[in-house]
Amino acid sequence: MSHTSPSEKSTMSATQVMDGAALHRANRLQEAVAAYQVELQKDPNNAYVLNNYGGLLCSLGEFRAAQDLLKRAVKIKPDMADAWSNFGNVLFEQQDYRGAIESYKTCLKLQPQHALALSNLGVALDGQGRHSLAQNFHKMAIKIEPNNGQSRTNYALSLLAQGEYIEGFKAYEWRWNSNIIGKHNLQGPLWNGESFVGKTLLIHTEGGFGDMLQFVRFVPFVAERGGQVIVKVRKELLTLLQRSFPNQLFITVDDVAPPHDLECSVGSLPYFLGTTLQTIPLSKGYLKPDPAKVAAWQKRLEKDLFFNACVPTLRIGLVWAGSPHREVRYVEFVDKRRSISLQSLAPLAKVPNVLFYSLQVGEKSIQAKTPPVGMKLVDHSKLLHDFDDTAALVSNLDMVIAVDTSVVHLAAGLGKPVWMLSRYDQCWRWLCGRKDSPWYDKLRIYQQPEALNWSFPINDLVNDLSHLERDKRLGG
Repeated sequence: MSHTSPSEKSTMSATQVMDGAALHRANRLQEAVAAYQVELQKDPNNAYVLNNYGGLLCSLGEFRAAQDLLKRAVKIKPDMADAWSNFGNVLFEQQDYRGAIESYKTCLKLQPQHALALSNLGVALDGQGRHSLAQNFHKMAIKIEPNNGQSRTNYALSLLAQGEYIEGFKAYEWRWNSNIIGKHNLQGPLWNGESFVGKTLLIHTEGGFGDMLQFVRFVPFVAERGGQVIVKVRKELLTLLQRSFPNQLFITVDDVAPPHDLECSVGSLPYFLGTTLQTIPLSKGYLKPDPAKVAAWQKRLEKDLFFNACVPTLRIGLVWAGSPHREVRYVEFVDKRRSISLQSLAPLAKVPNVLFYSLQVGEKSIQAKTPPVGMKLVDHSKLLHDFDDTAALVSNLDMVIAVDTSVVHLAAGLGKPVWMLSRYDQCWRWLCGRKDSPWYDKLRIYQQPEALNWSFPINDLVNDLSHLERDKRLGG
């Protein structure tokens, strides 16, 4: 992700500007906003304050206001490298990759050793899928600032998107010193992949539900290196994962952990196990639904056929939005790029003989009450209290269509076919230029070919779904 730093220069008194900049650096952001506003009232054309304030508003997600401020800053002082770097950031966040790249280039012409612009230029190129070129700029940024965790994490994500897992996962350990994740909360001695026979390892959750669902597959292979393994997970995952991995002990993040000797984050397991594209385990599936719940859902779905007066060729689960995670700026911005509305999936209604099921939970689930015209959509989402409930429902469906969210990992981890709509600057885990995934055998990826445009992947998906429905109906 892009990163910023407030400039210290000003044509105003040092005390005035440093008040805003100091508050900014101290992460007292709302106070910094007020301070910058006061400074601009006194000197509206101060390019340094315009730059700092614009950079802050960009970090707060106020992109349009930030763009106006930064445009003024570079117009007033076109030789100000920091302002061009921040201007690139706000264009990047709005997925104007070409504009962002040009802004970073302008910054680097003025200041070739501008480490932030070098790293951010790499991020923008990564967003376009130009990973090999991007890595040149990541490396230059790291050479200038070798201890900058954000630049190193950006480099790691670029490597991972190319499938360079050995080097990429190693570099990804710098994420703890970045503003993507921040400091980890591990308290005890860290496990680094060594044998721990006779000892107990506590594995911590990390990221969202999808991260745990994807990486939990490594837990039994970790256990082969030692004694007991304890895994901390969010409560919504507990029941499903306990059943799926009965030889391991799972507890919730709210539980007090039993005595243990070592700790590790689940996101570090691929690195410590030396994972490559060729050695990703359990790609056919590894999650086990509750047989009793599966049977109960089967009866409920039979009643749905009666109430909807149909005998569908396909029963398909739908998820159109992820969790916004507003507490994490980077994740919140990404969610806005990956999530869509249910109405955006209106073309699916063109496919005959399909009964859709809403798997959407959270604030966007209300959209299921007003599905697109012609779409038969059943909404039992109020009965989905945790991932074990969702797993049982998914087990009764033919497939799942979803944006990049935790249900993708759930359904694919159950071994179900999943067709995923993926944003233009897609997550590293889906790999550049691929429509399949080494993580899940039955995952098919429909990626945006250009930023902000979902029409192409949705149309491609609808065409493929029409062929699938016809083939199944005709017994092909």
